[in-house]
Formats: sequence, C-alpha cells, structure tokens
Amino acid sequence: MFIDEAIIRIKAGDGGNGCMAFRREKFVPRGGPSGGDGGHGGDVLMESSERHNTLIHFRFNPEYKAERGRHGEGSNCTGRDGEPVVLKVPVGTIVYNKETGERVFDFSQPDQQLVVAHGGRGGRGNQHFATSTHQAPREHEDGLPGEERVLRLELKLLADVGLVGYPNVGKSTLISRISAARPKIADYPFTTLQPNLGVVSIGEMPHEDSYVVADIPGLIEGAHTGAGLGIQFLRHIERTRVLAHLIDISDASGRPDPVKDFGVIMGELARFDADLAKKPVMVVATKMDAANPEKLAKLRKHCKKLKLDLLEISAVTGQGVQELKYAIGRRVVEARAGATVQPVGKKLVVSLRKAKKKAEAARRVSKQAAFKKRQRR
Repeated sequence: MFIDEAIIRIKAGDGGNGCMAFRREKFVPRGGPSGGDGGHGGDVLMESSERHNTLIHFRFNPEYKAERGRHGEGSNCTGRDGEPVVLKVPVGTIVYNKETGERVFDFSQPDQQLVVAHGGRGGRGNQHFATSTHQAPREHEDGLPGEERVLRLELKLLADVGLVGYPNVGKSTLISRISAARPKIADYPFTTLQPNLGVVSIGEMPHEDSYVVADIPGLIEGAHTGAGLGIQFLRHIERTRVLAHLIDISDASGRPDPVKDFGVIMGELARFDADLAKKPVMVVATKMDAANPEKLAKLRKHCKKLKLDLLEISAVTGQGVQELKYAIGRRVVEARAGATVQPVGKKLVVSLRKAKKKAEAARRVSKQAAFKKRQRR
C-alpha cells in the first residue's frame, strides 16, 4: 500500500525530578545536602532513509513518545537520561507543523537527521541550593515537560522524469519496458492507482548512466475539481526535472483530437502548480503499431509549431523505445547541469560554453583585484 500523507503526534520525554536528600554517615554529623539532579528527557528525532519508500508505518502507528529521564537520587547521583526515539522517513518527506502550517524541514537527501521535539531538562537536586547561610536546603526542582507536537508528513517522490497523460495511454507499459518496475497493466482506465518508480540505465560500463522515472496515475479533464483520481498525485512530479507527456494516437482512446488532449493535460498541470507547466516537456506519441495517420500528422504539426521534441514509440513492439531512453537521458543530463536549452529547428543548443566563459572571466577579475590589494599593502 502506497501512503504519501500521515499525521502523527509526538511527545518528547519529561525531565526527571531533582532529589531532596541529606548525607548521613557514621562520624559525619553534618553531611549536608546530597540530592542529585534528574535526568534529561529523551528527544524525538527524524532521519531520512533510502530503505523506506512510503509513510504506511505512520498511518497505523501515529503516536510516539520518548522515554522520560529518571529522578535524581541520594549521594549526589544524577538520574539516567531518557532514550531518544528515532523515526525513519523516506527521502522526499516534508514535515509540517499541523497547528500552524509552518514547514519544519524537507528531507531531500538520505541520512539527514532532525530533532523534531526536544526532551525536558532534568530538575536540580537540593545540593544546588546550599549556601553559607542556608546549609540544609529542602528545595528541589521538578523536571520540565518535553515538547509535544502534531506533525503532518507529506511525501514527494524524488524522480528525474515524470510520465503524465490521459489514462490508458501506455505509461505503465513504457516504464515496464525501460526499467525493472512491474506496475499493474490492464486494458481499462485508471489501472494505476498509485505512483510507480523505475530506474532506467543507459550506456555501457564504465560509462553507464541512470535516471529515475515516475509513473503518475492518469489525468482527465476536470481533475483539479476532483474528477477521476483528482490531482493529489501531481505533488510527486513537482521535483522532477523533465516531463514526458504521453499521447495515444490510436483509435482505441476514443478521443479524436490529440492536440486537445495535450492542451487539457497541460491545463490541469498549470492549475495544480504554475511551475509544472514551465518544466521541459517531451511529447511522446504512443501505440505507433496501431497509429491513426491523421492524428499523428496533426500532433507532428502542433509540436513543430511549439518547437517541442516529438518521439514516436510503440511499447508493445519496441519501436522507438531505445531512442526515447537516450533522448530522455540527454535532457536529464542537461537539466542536472543547469544548462538552458534553446531549440533551433530540430537541433538543441546548450549554453554551457557561455556559462563556462562567464565563470572564467569572473575568476580572472577576482584574481586581478586580489593582486592589486596586495600591492597597496
């Protein structure tokens, strides 16, 4: 079961109470106060882990409490500190304070750790209250309570490429052909009910490269109002670098206009988040083994007008699948490098050289300024 939202209640451990005690030993008539301090309460920590990929363990166990500190004892013995609780979350989890709505932390990398609730400080024993005029104090402090919070956890999958499109356009079939992922595949709409991730490898060792593809449940017109499965799964492609928009050009879809299909899906993306519609988009014409020539020609003309890459594939026969893998890989590499892609006809010009020249010029200027400063001295 894929769970990408959870609400949990956490409670850090309370501090132990300080002790009131007096030293009583043979031949020591005035031993004085000997009450120890209470131990500190345990913290509640969160740590990102690559071994977890869902929040299901929080759905059925929503409350976590750290151990309290032990009370202080006589003979100036300090109580033991409480054991902390470490909660493992998947990479890509965002933690919000449910009461204020404030974002607490974004676990974007593995092995990141954060204290989400601090344990209470232990109270002081009566040994701390002794003075020259108050040599037998009976005062002592209680431990402070640990922090208590209600947190909302939201998981956004980390992927390089997001597959979007209408239901039954071949997203699950494609990810099963280009990766080791095995999603459910059937000939009816909304087969995919949860996102699927697949790792795609391109090239050969030792120059092999890879990227992660996310298969998102299908969208339909009006998804932003709750139609179909809604748009709640679109949060999982907010972090993607490239979008692959799959369009069915066969007659099996029952939709006569592929250009309208493209516009509807892009509109739903923009209504969910305006930045999604600004991401680099690759248009993929699917089911070429049963293609309608008129629909294909219409889609080609539209992509040429918008200067978008159009790749034609058939996941069943394998036509164009290898070319698609490498084309997506090139776009991912460009996006990772932070290069700006400018389409000129059918060629893509990447402005890496300009960025490199600017960096070198800035470096030369800084060296010259440092040299002049040394000369002034």
